[in-house]
Amino acid sequence: MRILALAVACLVMLTGLTGCSAVGSGILGGVVGAGAAGGGYEYHLKRQKDRVEADYKAGKIDQKEYEIRKDQISRDSLLQ
Repeated sequence: MRILALAVACLVMLTGLTGCSAVGSGILGGVVGAGAAGGGYEYHLKRQKDRVEADYKAGKIDQKEYEIRKDQISRDSLLQ
């Protein structure tokens, strides 16, 4: 996940260097697409976290399982 964030940062920098050329426009589209994909991934992780919390409150999982799953979700997040 950190690699994706690094790749997006590099693309943003490259877009600034190319200006408004055709190559720059294509790269900008890639950056916007990567940002949208990253946002969708974070939304998915938020839903997973909400599901784990609901399972814990409903008594379907114990405290230890809750902490394990919550830690896994936070490690997968791009926005730590």
